[in-house]
Amino acid sequence: MVSRDEFKSYIPSSKIIPELTLKAILVGALLAVILGAANAYLGLYAGMTVSAVIPGAVMAFALLKPFKGNILEVNLGMSGAAAGEALAAGVIFTIPALVILGTWQEIQWFETTAIALLGGILGVLWMVPLRRALVLKTDLPFPEGIAVSAVLTTTVGGEETKTSKSSKSVGGIWLLVGVVFAGLFKFAQVGLNALAGQIHGLLSIGKYNIGGGEKDAVLYGGVAASPALLSVGWIIGPKIAAFIFVGGLLGWVILAPLIALATGLPVPNLADPEIYKDVLSLGAGNLDLGTKIWGFFSIWGSYIRYIGVGAMVVGGLYTIFRLRSNLAEGIKEAVIGLRGGETAVKKRINQDLNFKFVFLAIGALTIPIFLLYAYISNEWAISGIMAVFAILFAFIASAIAGYMAGLLGSSNNPISGVTVAVLLITSLILLGFGLSGTVGAYGIAILIAAIICCAAAISGDSLQAFACGHMIGATPKNLQIAKIIGVLAAAPILAIVVQALDQAYKIGSVQLPAPQAFLMSGIVEGVLGGGMVWPFVLAGAVLAFVLILIDLPVLPVAIGIYLPFTLSVPIFFGGIIRYITNTFIKKKYGSAEEEEIDDWELAVKQTDVKPKEKVIRTGLLLTAGLIAGEALTGVLVAFMIIAGINLNIFPEAPILPAILLFMFLALLLAYIPLREIFAEKKK
Repeated sequence: MVSRDEFKSYIPSSKIIPELTLKAILVGALLAVILGAANAYLGLYAGMTVSAVIPGAVMAFALLKPFKGNILEVNLGMSGAAAGEALAAGVIFTIPALVILGTWQEIQWFETTAIALLGGILGVLWMVPLRRALVLKTDLPFPEGIAVSAVLTTTVGGEETKTSKSSKSVGGIWLLVGVVFAGLFKFAQVGLNALAGQIHGLLSIGKYNIGGGEKDAVLYGGVAASPALLSVGWIIGPKIAAFIFVGGLLGWVILAPLIALATGLPVPNLADPEIYKDVLSLGAGNLDLGTKIWGFFSIWGSYIRYIGVGAMVVGGLYTIFRLRSNLAEGIKEAVIGLRGGETAVKKRINQDLNFKFVFLAIGALTIPIFLLYAYISNEWAISGIMAVFAILFAFIASAIAGYMAGLLGSSNNPISGVTVAVLLITSLILLGFGLSGTVGAYGIAILIAAIICCAAAISGDSLQAFACGHMIGATPKNLQIAKIIGVLAAAPILAIVVQALDQAYKIGSVQLPAPQAFLMSGIVEGVLGGGMVWPFVLAGAVLAFVLILIDLPVLPVAIGIYLPFTLSVPIFFGGIIRYITNTFIKKKYGSAEEEEIDDWELAVKQTDVKPKEKVIRTGLLLTAGLIAGEALTGVLVAFMIIAGINLNIFPEAPILPAILLFMFLALLLAYIPLREIFAEKKK
């Protein structure tokens, strides 16, 4: 496999074409506002956001096409757009918790804008020295980066927004097929409620007398019928997908049933209309089944996910330790720049923002962060210490979140897990200063974590954009500028959107439940109020140490424990399909090893594609289409929800058609890349 430093990009490094142009900047800023606002609502309503990397690329392409924008301009517009969505995640995960905790009576525009601006810019700046370490010096797949580069090279083509003829010879049609199939499937799920999005089930394995009473022993199983998650599993490959699944099995099939057997399943408060709705949904209309499944999810939310958080913290720090030499190279270059020395002239696709400027800017951000903390909390001494902590811990949180995004993609990146870890550490530090058990202390913890969360949230989308940019031949410095402009454009609008949503629906209401913000508020109350489940966090940390000692990857397992089991299963299915694909390639052509077939190269390769490479190239285009179709539909439905458009056909979405159609998509993913091999066998 070719070193990523020597990677031959789609647009050669020696070729200079327009990139950081006014039209690309304006499109990026506009899309940052639009997609950021949509995701702010979606996150407060459903507890999730849709990554804007692929939708941003497609929308930037559509807006720039009349102005003959080239592939690098489209990519730059996408980079700006993704900044708005990422910032929305950082804001809605933390800021509404201040209202929930009673620190604020309503969303404050100035403070929210300042937090989003400072956190977003800090996150972009930290990604500059981290870019080479995480994008070029690792073997992280960056599934959405691969998908976007395949989309751009197949649809935009060379220097103008025209599909190159050569792309047709390597199966460009499969990109469109993936978009259409996934788009229709997802719209039937979330737009029409005609197909179940998630399927849950319980298996009873008897009754046992433990702890003074007879209790049911049950096993939980579930799957999200998601074409995008299936595609992510195919791209990341069977090994990583299997480790994620192992984490899911450990948390959901081993630990959760044991806790349920020991303590009994928690019972929901069915008098709460929102909980009653969730219970019915989990049981597909069966209230008794839904009640038991709700209890399983309650055990996961209250205990199991904290094992994942503990493992993530240790695994993330260990990952940073392993990358220390690569990070040291970046710091060394910065020191040389600060002293006025010169480093070797770099190729265009390796030119970042000036390291001297970056580190001076990061240091300078300490002052406004300190002033903001002091202004809000009136705790001047603590604010000074916590401002320095925010700067340094933003680096760690951004590195961990960026690594996980490189592993799974931004859409599936458990950024809430990083936020939980940040809140745990922040709250512990505040406990050390003697702050505990008061609304004011809760608010300070959230405010400190909010800036770090915004920085971490933007890191994943930034690295996907940098990975895609390296594949197609973009200039990192220009993408970094586009990210900062996207933050500047989105931050004040996001504050207005969250403020307006709170005034219209009230955060915490049925119309705006803000599930992630409630999770964060619960963490702060748990730590500062003395009710935190520390044994589970420590258990996760110990698990991580054990995995390190036996030389197994920590973060994929930790992610599997932290994520709902329904997300791990389709990723595993995708990994199995990729294993089958590789097996057929090996049987037909002798080998399918990564050193011979590199997904990064095949994502942008347009001509002279060998038969063995064509199989993987076709699969990459199809999976890119499936990811793009689901992401675009998610954004479309978000706007429908905002507009109050309800096209639901069924009160409870049917399960069987969803299973059959999802299996059909899985079979397509297995068959289409290998169809020519099968055709040859019939001859």
